[in-house]
Amino acid sequence: MGDKGKKYDPLFDSTMSLGDHLEELRMRLLYALAGVALCAIIGFLVGHKVIALLERPYVDAMGREARLMALGPADGFVSYVKVSLVTGLILASPWVFYHLWMFIAAGLYSHERRYVYIAAPFSAGLFVAGALFFIFVVGPLTLGFLVKINNFLSLSSQFSFRMYIAFVTHLMLVFGIAFQTPTAIFFLNRTGLVSLKALSKSRKYVILVIVIVAAMATPPDVVSQIALAIPLYLLFELGIVLSYLAGRKRQSQNT
Repeated sequence: MGDKGKKYDPLFDSTMSLGDHLEELRMRLLYALAGVALCAIIGFLVGHKVIALLERPYVDAMGREARLMALGPADGFVSYVKVSLVTGLILASPWVFYHLWMFIAAGLYSHERRYVYIAAPFSAGLFVAGALFFIFVVGPLTLGFLVKINNFLSLSSQFSFRMYIAFVTHLMLVFGIAFQTPTAIFFLNRTGLVSLKALSKSRKYVILVIVIVAAMATPPDVVSQIALAIPLYLLFELGIVLSYLAGRKRQSQNT
């Protein structure tokens, strides 16, 4: 009765088979990859400026006169291409997360799909925030700690350009993905997959998982592991708070 005046949406209101879901996934992946490729071209044009930003933790740890070394003839070019691709992924993250959430929406009930439009922009913003958080906060702390350890062991800290870029870009992506936690918590709760009560009771298990993830995803140093574990837990709590506030708002609207 209440759905008579509702406009039919061929994307959201159709029943999809497994083959349809696979075709939807293929289409979304192609769109996302096309967006990344286009933004990677932009990344290639501004790669030198991005590299200057990525070198910030190194300069903070080693001093302004420090220079990264190229140990192989192709090190500079290979690393430049890698930086361009990562830059393209970050620039295209709103587009990528939009298609990711649209694919998820295809398998949801109609009343659940509205949360996709909330989750998609937040996912992109949190991904970029996580990458920048590493560059401006965690990166200098981690590099400074590792350089001090080397000095304590009477070792000279001379990093190769290729290994440094691989180190920094890897952790930028790790922090960008880790910052998706509140969006995932909010979405799972609002779609009814996980209750607030279950989330609250799972804190001790969540802390254990966070510690394990931080240890596996970061270099074997205490600083970077703690620097990832603490924000991860705070983001988990933020997801619970957002879910609680959304639940209260919905209750007040229904009364």
